[in-house]
Amino acid sequence: MAIPTEGAAPQRIVIKLGTSVLTNGTRQLSQRVMLELARQIAHLHDTGYQVILVTSGAITAGREALNYPELSSSLPIKQMLSAVGQGRLIRLYQELFGLFEIVVGQVLLTRGDIDNRTGYLNARDTLLTLLDQRVLPVINENDTIATDEIRVGDNDTLSALVANLVDADLLILLTDQEGLYTADPRTTPSATLIPVVERIDESIWALAGGTSTGLGTGGMLTKIRAAELAGRSGTTMVIAPGRLHGVLSLIVRGQPVGTRFPATVDHLESRKRWLLADRPQGTLSIDSGAADRLCHGGASLLPVGMVAVEGTFDRGAPVLVQSVNGQAIAVGLSNYDSEDASKLIRQQSAAIRDRLGYSYGDEIIHRDNLALL
Repeated sequence: MAIPTEGAAPQRIVIKLGTSVLTNGTRQLSQRVMLELARQIAHLHDTGYQVILVTSGAITAGREALNYPELSSSLPIKQMLSAVGQGRLIRLYQELFGLFEIVVGQVLLTRGDIDNRTGYLNARDTLLTLLDQRVLPVINENDTIATDEIRVGDNDTLSALVANLVDADLLILLTDQEGLYTADPRTTPSATLIPVVERIDESIWALAGGTSTGLGTGGMLTKIRAAELAGRSGTTMVIAPGRLHGVLSLIVRGQPVGTRFPATVDHLESRKRWLLADRPQGTLSIDSGAADRLCHGGASLLPVGMVAVEGTFDRGAPVLVQSVNGQAIAVGLSNYDSEDASKLIRQQSAAIRDRLGYSYGDEIIHRDNLALL
């Protein structure tokens, strides 16, 4: 991955900052370290990359605000600390990125937001709109309301889910380690760094261990899980040391830094597999002009091309797109539920707000959420 040339489409990067990086190995957030990382991210942003930041540190910020009380590690205590620290953390990011004239937007997610089809579309639309407006999304898990059933549990996995959500080209996990080693380098001096992992097999899983710092919730095991998820989503992942000077620029230039996990499929194949995995909950019939634009023009499905809506489905549900003679054309995620879609048959996109009183966009199905059959 190289810095994009003038006129080229910006590449999309998700960067995850672990607690051990943000604290520089101490028990409090290091503003000096965070400023340096903000400088590097600002350089990527100004060069044309679309960057999303997944950050840890809210609980640490909460402990710092309360002067490090002796508390249990129960979920309610963590939620309380997160509630105290989340505002402090985002305010710090606002101040640091403000020095580089970059506006940040806070996004709090849970697995429930991403697993739910409607939540998936809403989160994706929000993130892509922030990127379109050149706003830097700063993401953390919504620990203050998440229950065990809907928690992601660690920000390594959350960052991989976000990379899938926005079709990121690259996921970078910055940590206090150089990367993945042949053994734990803290106990085995002869351990060597593995520069590239082409395939995650049993031998790679065997190398994963837990965290020894006690500062975060992720160890190498969660990073391997993230790499597997990212690879299946069409995203290359790199584990690299956050303390290395200019580490982000080195990684995007393709320099041998840390451990790289190449994507196992491309985005198109990943998205098509994902869309085809669910049974369609409804059917949209479209005219020949719309069918031609979908199949040969790389277009989204607009309401003006619809001729019929069958079935009952919610916004975000997978639906079958077919021609007027019943030939299956595509499967996609509908931006509108069946009731609203029926009201939009043969309507121009400009009339959506007048017909419904609101709009989720000009498209019934956006091209990014559609797989041709």
